[in-house]
Amino acid sequence: MGNCILTVDDSSTMRQMIAFTLKEAGFEILEAGDGAEALDRAKGRKLSLVITDVNMPRMDGITLVKELRALPEFRFTPILVLTTESGLDMKQKGKEAGATGWIVKPFSPEKLLEVVNKVL
Repeated sequence: MGNCILTVDDSSTMRQMIAFTLKEAGFEILEAGDGAEALDRAKGRKLSLVITDVNMPRMDGITLVKELRALPEFRFTPILVLTTESGLDMKQKGKEAGATGWIVKPFSPEKLLEVVNKVL
């Protein structure tokens, strides 16, 4: 059982790209279409990393980060936030919620792996 990464995005294309890149690098991938689904999937699991989009239906990424951080098993799990907004206020919100870092869209597979390897 290798490193398991949960990737959360309401765009299936984006999830596929992330999943493909990380599977190639030897990671196991769980996918969720929004924050609410991600929270269900994450509960009771040991995840190495969570990568989440910000703008999603039902539960956005910032709320998801807060909810995950409230669970004892996710207190120290790295959480990366994917965003098209490189604005400081969004980064500040993410930091306050407990996000570990950022990936600004669009990004290349190489960039994704570089950031993932940095936090794991």
